[in-house]
Amino acid sequence: MEIEDRTFIVTGAGSGLGRATAIELAGAGARVVCLDVDVGGGEGTAAAIGDNAEFIRADVTSEAEVAAAVEWAGASLAGAVNCAGVGIAERTVGRDGPHALDSFARTIQINLIGTFNVIRLVATALTEAAPGHDGERGVIVNTASIAAFDGQVGQAAYAASKGGVAALTLPVARDLARHGIRVMTIAPGLFDTPMLAALPEPAREALAADIPFPARLGRDPRVLAGRGAHRHPHAAARE
Repeated sequence: MEIEDRTFIVTGAGSGLGRATAIELAGAGARVVCLDVDVGGGEGTAAAIGDNAEFIRADVTSEAEVAAAVEWAGASLAGAVNCAGVGIAERTVGRDGPHALDSFARTIQINLIGTFNVIRLVATALTEAAPGHDGERGVIVNTASIAAFDGQVGQAAYAASKGGVAALTLPVARDLARHGIRVMTIAPGLFDTPMLAALPEPAREALAADIPFPARLGRDPRVLAGRGAHRHPHAAARE
């Protein structure tokens, strides 16, 4: 995939993995469309990148808002990286009773359905582009999590949503292969991003304690530099 002078949409670009991805792509010569519901965070990422970035406020679960961003990206669109997501720490049965159904549904709606919403709309635009010399039209990268395969206490909603992202990858890749569009999913381990910063400290410590060595959360200077600076307006964390 040629990155230089091509356009990529990065969701959840206001902080964490999304911010680091947007900066990395821009450093490789791409134009980056930074999507986030966090206006301050998204504008901050675009400002940090400079002329090669544009912030567009968009909720990944909104067909109209994502479609507008895809249209804005234009003919140079070469793909998307789905980093937008939320995480909660809630047991199936806790001190206050059963797991809240609305928080479970909201996690699925953003992490899984939001990811697919971006996939389908970006892929539709890519099918209309002229293929490169090798027949490739674009690439879509999704973000699952180690929790998709090794969920911990309190991660029922999060693990289910990320397991869904992992499960949809192969069928979507097979669907889009004939159009010259590659689809893949990464499953990061536990990184110290703003999403984990939003969890209660006991939950963060418990997650870190399960890591064999070193027993700590992963670190990325670009991510840590923005930690705590931008929070989701509904107190949900970004990946």
